Amino acid sequence: MEEITATELKQRLDNDEDIQIIDVREPNEYATARIPNSIHIPLGQILNRMSEIDPARETVVHCKMGGRSARAIEALAHAGFQGNLKNLKGGITAWSNEVDPSVPKY
Repeated sequence: MEEITATELKQRLDNDEDIQIIDVREPNEYATARIPNSIHIPLGQILNRMSEIDPARETVVHCKMGGRSARAIEALAHAGFQGNLKNLKGGITAWSNEVDPSVPKY
């Protein structure tokens, strides 16, 4: 499974690269902390809402630490999703540590 670090993701976003970010955490987690412009699709809904993810765009999937997002990527791949999926290494915790300390940790 391909991974991207929070620092790499931030650099690519700053370069205006076309990347969609899918947040698979639970609603209360999303309400607490989020990466700007991310699309919230909880892990339990990922297959039912797969049509909301554009397969033509590079997609970074994240959760708190990287485990649930890895499961989401595996589920999408098994369901036939054709897009380029990357796991955010260390999840939103890494984003808070490496990129934006104002993002709350929980």
